[in-house]
Amino acid sequence: MHIDGSRHQWLQDERWYDLIVILDDASSEIYYAQLVEEESSLTVMAGLKEVIESKGVFCALYSDRGSHFWLTPKAGGKIDPHRLTQVGRALRELGVQMIPAYSPQARGRSERNFSTWQGRLPQEMRLRGIHMLEAANDFLRQHYIGEFNRRFQVPAQERGSAFVRRSSRDLDLIFALQFPRTVNQDNTVSIQNLSLQIERVRWRATLAGCSVLVHQHLDGTFTITYGPQRLGHYSAQGVPLENARIGARRAVEKTRGGKVEKQTFPPRLEIPQTPRDSHFPTASAAASY
Repeated sequence: MHIDGSRHQWLQDERWYDLIVILDDASSEIYYAQLVEEESSLTVMAGLKEVIESKGVFCALYSDRGSHFWLTPKAGGKIDPHRLTQVGRALRELGVQMIPAYSPQARGRSERNFSTWQGRLPQEMRLRGIHMLEAANDFLRQHYIGEFNRRFQVPAQERGSAFVRRSSRDLDLIFALQFPRTVNQDNTVSIQNLSLQIERVRWRATLAGCSVLVHQHLDGTFTITYGPQRLGHYSAQGVPLENARIGARRAVEKTRGGKVEKQTFPPRLEIPQTPRDSHFPTASAAASY
């Protein structure tokens, strides 16, 4: 699989959006294409999760060296394959190999592909009177991707499919930002100025001092896990949720203009991390907080 993004004035006005495209490297078939405020760990995870849910787990992902895919100790230099980003950690859990793009030929192919998108997509949306982001993404899903594939998809050199059925592992937990935490003496976990209260469990007298994982989902909610056990599910404000479905809503992220529709979670690079997530490689190392 090949993933890339292109920043452009897709709606032919003053607004800039990133178009994230995930395609089959063998046939150029588009599996996912959506316009987002900004390409980031969150929007990339949302696309990859959707492809895996619909097609299955794939073998390898080819990407540029953007900071949500790789940590690059020296700007423009080699990536560090041993320090995983949140995207890298999720794909490693699924056994997907990540391949960084270094060659100009690889970038050239991507640029030629997006040149076609930039020449066709804005005109198609203008003819249909599409001026809003949600309507544009509905058009991409329901019409444009299928038409694009009919015109530009090519036969693969070999028959068969490399997709495999995904395991029963919970993709909502895998495609979430994960943060290790230690349970406080009062059976709470602290994260992002919130205190998540863990209810008593029957199989242990207390969880105080235990190392747990806090998963922050694409909809901003939290789940705490201890090994295979789920200890609680919480709203974005830290309120316990009963029998709520994880990952039901779209994530709302901070945009380049700095506007936030609602607070969910800050972009992250490493596990955990503090530098701003962007489409471009960064030389700064991520710091735990």
